[in-house]
Amino acid sequence: MRKNYLLKTATAGLLFAIVSSPIMSSAQTAASGQVPLDNLSAFKSPSANWSIAGSAVGDFNKANTINKKDGTGVLVTIPGKSKNEDIFTNMEHGDIDLSFDFMMPKESNSGVYLQGRYEIQLTDSWGKDALTNSDLGAVYSRWDESRPNGQFGYEGIAPRLNVSRAPGLWQNLRIIFQAPKFDGGKKVANARVVAIILNGVTITENAELTGPTRGSAFAEEAATGPLRLQGDHGPVAFKNIKYNTKVDPRIVDGSRRVWDDDDKPVTIDVKGEPVVFRSFVDIPGKRVTHAASIGYPHNISFGYDLDNGAIYQVWKGGFLDASPMWLSRGDGNSKALGSVINLSDASSLAVLDDVNAAWPDTLASLVYRPKGYELDAQGYPTFKYIFNGVHVNDKVTPTEGKSLTRVISTDGPAPKNVYARAAVANDITEVSDGLYSINNFEYYVQFDKGTKPVLRTTAKGKELLLPVKNTDKGTSVQYTLIW
Repeated sequence: MRKNYLLKTATAGLLFAIVSSPIMSSAQTAASGQVPLDNLSAFKSPSANWSIAGSAVGDFNKANTINKKDGTGVLVTIPGKSKNEDIFTNMEHGDIDLSFDFMMPKESNSGVYLQGRYEIQLTDSWGKDALTNSDLGAVYSRWDESRPNGQFGYEGIAPRLNVSRAPGLWQNLRIIFQAPKFDGGKKVANARVVAIILNGVTITENAELTGPTRGSAFAEEAATGPLRLQGDHGPVAFKNIKYNTKVDPRIVDGSRRVWDDDDKPVTIDVKGEPVVFRSFVDIPGKRVTHAASIGYPHNISFGYDLDNGAIYQVWKGGFLDASPMWLSRGDGNSKALGSVINLSDASSLAVLDDVNAAWPDTLASLVYRPKGYELDAQGYPTFKYIFNGVHVNDKVTPTEGKSLTRVISTDGPAPKNVYARAAVANDITEVSDGLYSINNFEYYVQFDKGTKPVLRTTAKGKELLLPVKNTDKGTSVQYTLIW
């Protein structure tokens, strides 16, 4: 870890323009590509801590522990007792639009150095509230020991908000970078981070870098340099390392945007207590017409379909962009502002003739009847509905900014052969007792000790089911979504 000031917030519309606009530059010849990970030939003299693997698993519970399997496509560093070093690409870059996927175990720490000089921090920042320039996605500080004690580190930039995922999950980082510019050997423009986008959310933009950050491989700045990945601190895995040297040179500062009254964004924020917001919500392949978006403190939210009792998405970051509801004529739609994971919109409960029966896409008429929701003393909603004649309570509570625990309970005996579906995905794998990876470590589902879910293969992929056991006084099932 290399040892701040916060940037002004840019508007959602302008950030979208940064990420989606064509990337143009007249300062260098355009080039794009992907760092090959069939072997280590793309790197300069890699040390023994680096290797190529077919897959990697970062431990959710055990600090600084990562396991790998033979194959290609994944770059892994596992620092050991022998000499551990950073790794440098043979490719050198000036301006660059860089994107890669990475996975880190619990408490691990690493970094990526643009031109080998300017570090963007990689570390386990899952669930943290107070972010510094040592957290995931931060621009690490510069360092000068001639400064007064306690002020050696300076000019580091903390992320604006935390959209970090849990240890062991794959994440994506995109960095749009302008190299320093020189004229006759004299620097005429500082390096600049145009934007840092973590898991689809812009966390920093328009950051000027007056010089190399702490730990730079080179004492002086230059127009080009190699990409450098830190390998001596903690284990980390990388894949899909892609780049493009066409970079939009525009300076971004969302605080200076002057909006017309007709197109000023309308956002809904969570300020100290939970928010329940009703609207339409568009999800892949469907519009949810009776959606409730629930935002909790610590930047963690979920969407609930009141038509069938389903949690259809979860996210971290900002809460809602409700602009489509109010701008122009409006269409009643709102959109999650954070890093979204899409789940299934099918009913979470179903009666199956046997454990191999297909899960219904829709429920028959009158099987499901919504009864609204109630708020507890903390403002957490319990959604209520009747399923096959039984009163059901569905409550989702947060654990700070880390996870959501769902409890589905009945007020009386449940029908026979009722199941709750905790996950449906292309891939589901048990990684430890009660902890399951969903879609190759996109998120986790955790069950309490002693709970035995049914993991089954279907024509569409895999599913995790929980039998709803029948008792005279009612029953409940519980699981936790972790990401």
